[in-house]
Amino acid sequence: MIEALHTDNAPKAIGPYSQAIRAGDFVYVSGQIAIIPGTQPPLLVKGGIVEQTEQVIGNIAAILHVAGGSLDSVVKTDVYLANFDDFAAMNGVYASLFQGHKPARATVEVSKLPLNAQVEISCIAYIPQ
Repeated sequence: MIEALHTDNAPKAIGPYSQAIRAGDFVYVSGQIAIIPGTQPPLLVKGGIVEQTEQVIGNIAAILHVAGGSLDSVVKTDVYLANFDDFAAMNGVYASLFQGHKPARATVEVSKLPLNAQVEISCIAYIPQ
């Protein structure tokens, strides 16, 4: 069974996609940028890569919570950076928030992200029903 997931504790999708999709025991979280939940128009958190990474991972955690999971449920992440020079700062925040285990990960630099965000992260989580 495939089910779209939604929570008001994470930003609404800014396009034709779901915050996340549950397919069996796996949850696929769409790419999250540092949008502050509930802002209209969507506003990015103030600050740099550290603040944006904290917001992004917080948004992911909120989505995983509605699915019955947590950051410890994540098995794979994809990190997109607007500037790879921000890798060390992003990685420091990432490491501090993914303490229970270290998911598989890919990190790449991209030319531009929505709303000129500095970081976007998507993930796959294993959350048995």
